[in-house]
Amino acid sequence: MEAGDDTPGTQGRPAGGYARSPLPRDKGAISKLIKEKISVLFQPSGRRGEIKAGKTVLQAAQELGVPLESICGGKSTCGKCKVRIQERGLEKSDFSGTRLSPLTPEEKKFISPDERKLGYRLGCMVQLYEDTLIFIPEESRGTQQVIRKEAREIPVDLNPAIKAHYVELSPPSLKEPLADFERLQSALHRSYGLADLSIDWPALLVLPQRLRSEEWKVTAMVWMDREILDVLPGKVEDYYGIAVDIGTTTVAVYLCSLRSGQILSSGSLMNPQVAYGEDVMARITYAMVNPQEGLTRLREAIIDGLNTLIRNTSEAARVSPQSILEMTVVGNTAMHHIFLGIDPQSLGISPFAPALHRSQNLKARDLGLKVHPSANVHILPIEAGFVGADNVGVLISETPYQKGEMSLIIDIGTNGELVLGNNRRLLSSSCATGPALEGAHLRFGMRAAPGAIERVRIHPETLEARYKVIGQEKWSDECLPEELQSRGICGSGIIEVVAEMFRAGILEKSGRFDGKRSSPRLRRNEKGQEFVIAWAGETAIGQDITISLSDVRAVQLAKGALYSGARIMMKKLGVNRLDRVVLAGGFGSYVDPERAMILGMFPDCDLEEVVSVGNAAGDGARIALLNRGKREEADRVAREVEYIELTAYPEFAMEFAEAMLFPHMKDPFPHLEGILKK
Repeated sequence: MEAGDDTPGTQGRPAGGYARSPLPRDKGAISKLIKEKISVLFQPSGRRGEIKAGKTVLQAAQELGVPLESICGGKSTCGKCKVRIQERGLEKSDFSGTRLSPLTPEEKKFISPDERKLGYRLGCMVQLYEDTLIFIPEESRGTQQVIRKEAREIPVDLNPAIKAHYVELSPPSLKEPLADFERLQSALHRSYGLADLSIDWPALLVLPQRLRSEEWKVTAMVWMDREILDVLPGKVEDYYGIAVDIGTTTVAVYLCSLRSGQILSSGSLMNPQVAYGEDVMARITYAMVNPQEGLTRLREAIIDGLNTLIRNTSEAARVSPQSILEMTVVGNTAMHHIFLGIDPQSLGISPFAPALHRSQNLKARDLGLKVHPSANVHILPIEAGFVGADNVGVLISETPYQKGEMSLIIDIGTNGELVLGNNRRLLSSSCATGPALEGAHLRFGMRAAPGAIERVRIHPETLEARYKVIGQEKWSDECLPEELQSRGICGSGIIEVVAEMFRAGILEKSGRFDGKRSSPRLRRNEKGQEFVIAWAGETAIGQDITISLSDVRAVQLAKGALYSGARIMMKKLGVNRLDRVVLAGGFGSYVDPERAMILGMFPDCDLEEVVSVGNAAGDGARIALLNRGKREEADRVAREVEYIELTAYPEFAMEFAEAMLFPHMKDPFPHLEGILKK
């Protein structure tokens, strides 16, 4: 399609498939729209404000802080941002009418003819040209995700980069008029053997007054035995650091005592960048198509989120943010670049080369973080364009490079990262798993928020389904319908329902529905067969929650990517069996290992050796915070691990096709034989 083509739904489409609705053909009208402001009112929140005419409903929601689901980041591929443009009641809202961009082909994929008659549109596609009243239905309202990144109890040899050194100095005299800084250097050398110390400029500015007001009895806060970050009054009893895990979907922080190593408080929130896209590529695209302000907005969003977590965890631990003298940070490569303000565009284009690999040490004041301004911020190294510092955090947490057993580590998040190996050799790779497992590409998929179905069991004979929703401890058959209020199905629920459908014989090995099974829950619609998990009377959205063939296919794509990645890595290492499988990440912690293996998310392994370790990336950040030697270990491991670009291997396509079947086309699963016969 040529640039400037007027075909509906194709105008203004940059390279890479990013789509937006067409603007009017008349250049004068376009010019007028750029200058005009229009009023919008969102219901049922009642939020209203002014936006520039021609913006989409999603852009308006982002500007006004209205939660609107957008799992695909506004690329019109998930259909989760349905809104209803209200024609009635406009007079009561002081609005006189509405004019919208035409319905696009992308919208027709997700909005039925009946819904179109009621005024439904996709928020990411429909542009607003006049005052508009917008209703966001229950299923499209962004909800607070349940954050599952609790800290583990892990042994750490305490050796932080920050040390507190108390000294008592003699004041200068005419016989010994040594300068203040040199006097402090001399005392630290005599008492602690520290030589060639430098001092951060803000600390130097307060040094003369601090020494004299404290009668020359002070504590020097020294980083890595070479830089004085601050000089504090008297003897300091405790001092603090924060470990940070910046995930694509969630952000977690752990506030620790650097004297004892104890976690004093922790906090987490959804990554504020989700307003600009749910996955890595959506955010890279946002930065690319908004070259003037895209990266700035993304970076400001994460810095603001981190400062909120710093404030909240400090208040919970009753410590001052000014006493936080170090931070360690992990995150995937895109989150790493955006956090540092580095343009992530190269990560979205082959060969996906990052701007840098090595670890970094920066000042908190330069990054806009509201801790001690001289605090050191240590960012762990990255491995490749799609295997970042988070994976390095997992490595120093799980230490497969120190063990003889053949381990497969799968960090299941918005992007799947795999590590295979032992103390002889390590390989890593990445694959796209998030869209289906995070809720995109599924009709009733959603994030792990209250009301999301997270556990499913299907009776193999009656095909009756029972389930659990987040926020409700009881199973569905133990509750009244009005107690359930299910809104959709999240990642762990998606894995369980498809595995249960296969085990119950509803699905064939190929993923197709078996036409021989019959149940009121099995039915056919205009798009094919579907299975009802929850009836409309049990839901908060007034619709049956179902799984269709297209949903099953989306899960097959995700699990096929993980399995084929693992198989290629196993072939490269010359191994045919796994001793251990580690499921990491907040999502991986809630995946049922048995059902994950029934699907074929990873090769056969003794189920007793399949373990969930929670937020191992965050654990790695905490280990690096509390033990400076682990940073050198992280730098070494990041250089030694071999990154495998899966798509560069000719056999990947065949491996992927074979891995699409449940659990696999031909690979044996001896540890499932008894389970699948139950």
